[in-house]
Amino acid sequence: MKSHSSTLLAEVRTFRQNHPDVRYVDLIALDIPGHFYGKRYPVEMLEKVAAGSPLKLPQNAVLLGAQGGLFKIGDYCFHDGDPDANRRLVPGTLKPVSWEAQPLGQMLITSDGTEAPIEFEPREVLAKVLERLHRKGIHPVVAFELEFYLFHKKLSDGLPQFARDPLSDDADDQPNLHIERLSRFAPVLDDMVETAKAQGIDITVITAELGPGQFEINFGHLEDGLRAADWAALFCRSTRGVALKHGYRASFMAKPYLQHPGSGMHVHVSLYDAAGNNLLAAHQQQPLRHAVAGCLELLPHCMPIFSPNHNAFRRLGGTVNAATRACWGFEDRDACVRIPESDPRNLRIEHRLASADANPYLVLAAILVGLEHGLDTAKEPFAPLNEDRNSGTDFPLEMLEAVRAMQHQPVLREGLGAEFVDVYCENKRQDHLAFQQEIHAREYRWYL
Repeated sequence: MKSHSSTLLAEVRTFRQNHPDVRYVDLIALDIPGHFYGKRYPVEMLEKVAAGSPLKLPQNAVLLGAQGGLFKIGDYCFHDGDPDANRRLVPGTLKPVSWEAQPLGQMLITSDGTEAPIEFEPREVLAKVLERLHRKGIHPVVAFELEFYLFHKKLSDGLPQFARDPLSDDADDQPNLHIERLSRFAPVLDDMVETAKAQGIDITVITAELGPGQFEINFGHLEDGLRAADWAALFCRSTRGVALKHGYRASFMAKPYLQHPGSGMHVHVSLYDAAGNNLLAAHQQQPLRHAVAGCLELLPHCMPIFSPNHNAFRRLGGTVNAATRACWGFEDRDACVRIPESDPRNLRIEHRLASADANPYLVLAAILVGLEHGLDTAKEPFAPLNEDRNSGTDFPLEMLEAVRAMQHQPVLREGLGAEFVDVYCENKRQDHLAFQQEIHAREYRWYL
């Protein structure tokens, strides 16, 4: 503990030396819907926390709905006295914030690794899955890819407007994959990349995607699954801030335009043993087939995680490279689970179903539980799309149906934790019902 505290204290003191103008640091964590919550600490108080002083925040902050409100979930929120719970600082995450008007820092906090972790905290859920896999001798290597849209900073009657080309001031309304779009939007994209790198994130490939103002950013592969999810979460935060600084609005919303492709979160996962051997490539790649079968078996029960809101289900309407059934294939972007071409050392799955606004900790946890289940049961998957374009099984396309499919699935309850599954499902159910409590203009047009 002393060594851990001394390392954190050295990190804080080095940060203060390098950034003497920073007076406050945001201590942040991701809640269930994937929003950051936390507190802004004076930097001198952060030294005390790093040295071992307690860091406590309300336990129920994790349970906030999409709009920030609290729902009654079992005895939580309204019958538990709203207790505090211990958090700890995540080493290596204290970084400067460059997109705010005033100098600021930020640092991740978490309950995993504390004496009483919060069972339904997303990072804790992933930490438990990774710990269990490590005990089995399975070491995942993970890389995220995130798609997002740039919009004009101002909405029009509440609706997004196409991003303006900074060179011509015309709307970027010509969807294409042309490399020139990267050049035209280079000032904001370059700032996003440099800001992410300043957060310690390894940015690799940048792509101009098919939608107007849509781009994709790829991250480097990591042997630390928690840090890989940290990168995805932090990138979303910094990208929104940088976009506003440049006069844009960046969004990871799953389906902002019905007529254009949605934004996804693609997750590459390979599995290695302690000696560095790729477990999926052994025995003529038989473990790969088992892992795929496990993923596909659990996929219909994980839809509230992969599509965490009403809008995210709109992305699954059969547009470009968005599957509508649980399926797999080799080098096939229509598949939920794609097997990219690679050598045996780098053999991996690419899970393509999750929306870009899904919680990266929970998405990765659900994928890993599926892979684990497949390796444990050694089942064979159904035919890949390369052999049968109609292959696959249905999954829920509506939130309440998806919640019912998830809540009582025994493998998920064991793999992710029964308490988490119950809390998460009720959170999504209440969010969905709250979303329905507004009459939209379309209803008046249709039924008045």
